[in-house]
Amino acid sequence: MWVSLALLLLGVLTALAAPRLLARADWVEREPVVALWVWQCVVAGVLLSFALSMTLSASTAWQAVRGQLFAPAPRAVVEAYELGTTGPWSAVLAVVLAAGGVWSGAMLGREIGRARARRGQRRRDLLVRSPLLPGEQPGSERLVVLEGERADAWWMAGTAPRLVITTAALRRLKGRQLDAVLAHEQGHARARHDWLRHCSAALADGFPGIPVFTKFREEMHRLVELAADDVASRRFGRLTIALALVELNEDRGVFGPGPAPDADLPQRVNRLLTAAPRLTAGRRLRLTAAASLVPVIPVLIAFVPALSALG
Repeated sequence: MWVSLALLLLGVLTALAAPRLLARADWVEREPVVALWVWQCVVAGVLLSFALSMTLSASTAWQAVRGQLFAPAPRAVVEAYELGTTGPWSAVLAVVLAAGGVWSGAMLGREIGRARARRGQRRRDLLVRSPLLPGEQPGSERLVVLEGERADAWWMAGTAPRLVITTAALRRLKGRQLDAVLAHEQGHARARHDWLRHCSAALADGFPGIPVFTKFREEMHRLVELAADDVASRRFGRLTIALALVELNEDRGVFGPGPAPDADLPQRVNRLLTAAPRLTAGRRLRLTAAASLVPVIPVLIAFVPALSALG
């Protein structure tokens, strides 16, 4: 039972400490891709800790689970885990954690369903505003131009992804700014940022009282935009994508005084214009490797009794 409690404690400590450490880190905005990886490893470590704690608690509480999980294990390994020697707390812990896992899966399924419904509605709206010409196949055009007075551009994901842009945006975007916007949206598509948003939204909506999941959603929405900005800036320059963001959003009151509808945009533009240097390749590698250890630690803890018995 002590291994289950250790894993549960590890998950709680990771959920509490990791967001605070990342909030104080001075490299997150300079390396959003690395930060995205770190956040994914943190959440994976928390979920894996709880999943392993649930599994070992269930093995302790019920012989049927124990027989399935430890069937091929030597007797010394089974004895090292001290299964079947605790009270009803192991069953309670297993049920609570299992319910949390089922709820997480249900929330993810609901989020994916909602995203598909939204995407389907946007496709139907797009077909109404831009009907197919005779002989034209659905999804055959990668760029769709819509008549509109509001400057806007977005990437429509799916089996036939397309960039949708309004005529007002075309009038505003100058030179290579349109190419930079396209590169930004393609950066989202190639990195599958939509899945990061779905997973973070599912966890935050399913467990609104857990700060690590709420912060995970906030950071995913922010960091994927920074990462896509960097993709565009490496090809067309920071000034180009910064000016494109200003041209697309200046009529929305984003850059004026008072509360803005999208407060992150001025920060994104300022980040592009200040051009803070990237971390060295060695430091990026060390951060990536350190983050990769977060989900490995609960696995090692779970196998400590087995390794000790076999050793």
